[in-house]
Amino acid sequence: MTSRTGNSMRTRLTATALTATALTALALAALAGPAAVGAAADTPDSTVPVAAAPPLDATTAAKESAVLAAEDRRLSQLRSVVSVAPLHGDAWKSPYRLATASGYTLVLTSRKAAYTVADLLKLAPETFVRQADGSYLLLESIYVDNGAKLNLTAPGGLTLRMASNVNGFVSIVAFGGSLSMVGSVQQPLRITSWDARTAKPDTDPTDGRAYIRAIGGTFTMEHVEASDLGFWSGRTGGISLTGTDRPNTGSTQGPTPYVSVHGKVARKDSKAAQKLQKGKDAAKSTDNLGTSGVDSLPAGAIATPGSQFDVGGLSYVSATISDSTITGDAYGLFVSSANGVQISRTKISGSLVDGLVLYRFATQVVLEKVDSSRNQGDGFVLARAAQEIRISGSTANQNSGNGFTLNGQPLATGPSASGGPVGSYGNNTIANSTANDNGHYGVEVLGGMNINIDNNAIAGNTMGIVVRRDSQKVSLVGNILTAQQREGISIRDGNTGATVSGNIVTGAQTGIYLRDSTAEITGNTVKGAALHAVTLVGKDSGAKVSDNVLSGVGTSAVSSSRSEGSRLVGSNDTIGWHNTTPLLTRMLRLLHPTTLVWIGVFLLIVVAGVKGRRTRRMHTSGSSRDLLAGLPYQDKTPLPQVILGELATPGSESSGRHAAQPAAQGTAQAAARGSDRLEPVG
Repeated sequence: MTSRTGNSMRTRLTATALTATALTALALAALAGPAAVGAAADTPDSTVPVAAAPPLDATTAAKESAVLAAEDRRLSQLRSVVSVAPLHGDAWKSPYRLATASGYTLVLTSRKAAYTVADLLKLAPETFVRQADGSYLLLESIYVDNGAKLNLTAPGGLTLRMASNVNGFVSIVAFGGSLSMVGSVQQPLRITSWDARTAKPDTDPTDGRAYIRAIGGTFTMEHVEASDLGFWSGRTGGISLTGTDRPNTGSTQGPTPYVSVHGKVARKDSKAAQKLQKGKDAAKSTDNLGTSGVDSLPAGAIATPGSQFDVGGLSYVSATISDSTITGDAYGLFVSSANGVQISRTKISGSLVDGLVLYRFATQVVLEKVDSSRNQGDGFVLARAAQEIRISGSTANQNSGNGFTLNGQPLATGPSASGGPVGSYGNNTIANSTANDNGHYGVEVLGGMNINIDNNAIAGNTMGIVVRRDSQKVSLVGNILTAQQREGISIRDGNTGATVSGNIVTGAQTGIYLRDSTAEITGNTVKGAALHAVTLVGKDSGAKVSDNVLSGVGTSAVSSSRSEGSRLVGSNDTIGWHNTTPLLTRMLRLLHPTTLVWIGVFLLIVVAGVKGRRTRRMHTSGSSRDLLAGLPYQDKTPLPQVILGELATPGSESSGRHAAQPAAQGTAQAAARGSDRLEPVG
């Protein structure tokens, strides 16, 4: 929680870096009322994110938490009395007033017609007062009971100022009822906190501040300008839509005469209960299981009961908000335990914490064209157990934290005091939206499953899209990420099944970063990376990097030397990548064991080839001795030569000729060898 001490209006102006002209305009606007203040707040701001709120000191934090505890106690007292008061007579079935330690509260009881401004003037003439400028000053809290309807609107426009100062504050709380605040394009409804002593909105939340809350029931807000509401917690943060995880006590009906499930039943709402009691049909998603019958049994032996109670279902709030602005609240808009909320064409800015928060068990919420910018926390927060949320066409610029935060982590990781479930949450989508110039990330995903971040424009953040903490099946498709300070897309810390496809990342140090996670990175374009286009680090079993167009200046387009496990680095277009690795570093990279083995094999082949060539040269040139050198039997003595003669018939001419030639040759060879004699074989 953040706070503003001293002149907090001046602090906000300094944080948002307004010009001197804007300061003058805002000073004049403060005299003119909340409408002009809202107009001044729309002055264009720089592209620098707002400064984070300073931390609270221990004394201020204790003070605000004590105020919250007192407010919770007041609502608990009101609910206890309101639930039983009608049982004590008809006087409690029409509007009445309760006094608590925190002041007076006007209780609007159930009736068919909605309560209007005219009714409030009659019911609370001293605490709902029309001012000279046409505005209305509310001096006591209003409690809209279950079944009651409060319609705050006026034909010529309505300006409602809720008392809020160091002595206390008022609130409008609908508990299971219907609260409607509707203005028009020409005459918007204006609601703000108001310090009558200074004739200005209350900008200091440290002692509590006026707020509006719907607990269950329905809430409608159209063409409204709300400013400077709320303090400390989400439920008292400004405009809060909260349900409960308990049945609504006021909706319990009975006892009524018991009707056997085997007989004819007149009430339609008991049919689903009868199905389950008979055990013939399984429960369906369309069954109304939130409302059921409870049988009362007398003490003693179990017999047929004599009566039944109808118990209300869980209290969930449903709401429609459109064409409105919320400025300077503690939490701009806080939603929890809500089903079917629709918010469109609404601007939230200047929040002391986060802009729009979808808290636990907010489901099936549609946000369209919502601008949550220049808040001192995150722009949009989807907290744990918020699921089936769709955000489209929305803007989160210049927040001190993230533009969008999606937290799908389990409520518990094991046995816990609250007994929370251990499953992840998800099925959330951000599409066609913008997150620019935020102090932290453009989009941060913390766990969860089935998350889609598609076709968004994200620029000028510390990092563009960050996915971490064991998320599953996150799809990042078609996003345009520009000028991030570090990574364009970062997926890390145990994420599985991520898809990164069709994104364009320009001007980041590292385009796409994957650490200890699995992802399919295909069809992306990385431009102007200053370190790596794609980096794989740690265990990336099953990662795939292919068919990407990678350009930039750095040590490598795809860096995978620090990764381990199975991966596929396929064909990527790296023609536009300029490698700045020094030559010595490139040579050292070759000193890999496998590389050394292949170099050794290559050298053996070269040496064998050179030696063989030298041997062949010796066979074709040089002396006989050189030729004989190296022959395998050069040191062996040759065998004596035996000259075979030819037997011929004595007296023939041929025999005489042939006999004479061997004899002559033998004689000559014998003379040459000395004592060796060769005799012809006859």
